Amino acid sequence: MNNVPSCPRCGRAVQPPGLWTSAWQCGAHGPVPPLHSVRPPGTDPLDMLAASSHVPLWLPWPLPAGWVVSGFADAGDERSGAVATVVGLSGPAPLGGPGELAIVAEDPGIGLGARIAGLDAPDPGGVAGSGAADAKIRHQGHDIALWSVDAGDSRAVYAGEALASWLWFIFSPADAGVLICELGTLRDLRDRVEGGVAQDPPFGATSAFLASVLAVREEPS
Repeated sequence: MNNVPSCPRCGRAVQPPGLWTSAWQCGAHGPVPPLHSVRPPGTDPLDMLAASSHVPLWLPWPLPAGWVVSGFADAGDERSGAVATVVGLSGPAPLGGPGELAIVAEDPGIGLGARIAGLDAPDPGGVAGSGAADAKIRHQGHDIALWSVDAGDSRAVYAGEALASWLWFIFSPADAGVLICELGTLRDLRDRVEGGVAQDPPFGATSAFLASVLAVREEPS
């Protein structure tokens, strides 16, 4: 697995802090929080990410039938902690074949959700909050409104705001997006201990979709 930190917006390898700056630098987007390699699904990677994350690690609960957690990703450094997270899910698509879902929580301007969705702008912009919501999901008794974002034919994308962070649901293929109607509530995996026992989700194999869309981009020679 490639462990080169990259830009969360474009995937280019980033330069580490040096004498003149304390920030990681992307040649195209300037100072950025470095995106790390996809973490495999499992309790240990989840514990490590949960301990450092300043944004939620969202998981629909209960999961759709047959779906499992298939990886994690995060952007941030030792100073900031994780300021963007991805929880990858895999399972049977309602209309047949395999389905993938990436759930992103991120601070504004980072652009990780937009990158996975295949969008150019870093944030959902005026789409989220414009007009009636296209879907809703609940967290701790409160509704979170979600709006459909046009991302072309290959993915279905919904975005909104929760706990002062952007929230993205990115489905692949696009027809897997009908699952948004089955997602009733959200858990934050940072707070999964109940009664002194950690309530871990089911884990599967690492998502090839997540690894592909978050691969480090090679610069042209």
